[in-house]
Amino acid sequence: MAQEIERKFLVKGDFLGEVCESHHIVQGYLNSSKGRTVRVRVKDSQAYITVKGPSLDGGLSRYEWEMEIPLEDANALMELAEPTPIAKTRHIVRSTGSHPWEIDVFEGANAGLIIAEIELKSVDEDVELPGWLGQEVTGDRRYYNSYLSNHPFTTW
Repeated sequence: MAQEIERKFLVKGDFLGEVCESHHIVQGYLNSSKGRTVRVRVKDSQAYITVKGPSLDGGLSRYEWEMEIPLEDANALMELAEPTPIAKTRHIVRSTGSHPWEIDVFEGANAGLIIAEIELKSVDEDVELPGWLGQEVTGDRRYYNSYLSNHPFTTW
């Protein structure tokens, strides 16, 4: 079973000088129940369907299955998605430690929110934290994309 292990942080400083690549992402949720989510995602010109299980280890890990699908299918599935699709630019920073940071700069109904994530190999792995990170929000459901889809950041 595929296991996703990640930590999430708000971003408080300037990371843009460290970005090595960027991607535009739009994703919609077909199901955002507390115990599982099913999403469709378009990243640049590629599309995926993803199933995620309930959060474990205080939000640090959970089951994740993902498969690439045709872009046309993703666009059709997006029509079935819950109310507010997530739009964001994902920036990749590889300047610290052995894992890349993914920094999501949200757009539209979630504008103003910037979250950095790092995927780990184990729940107890040490991580070098760059200076531009703010508060850790790992396990805080308000910062899950599925929550933001139904409760946009601009309405908080």
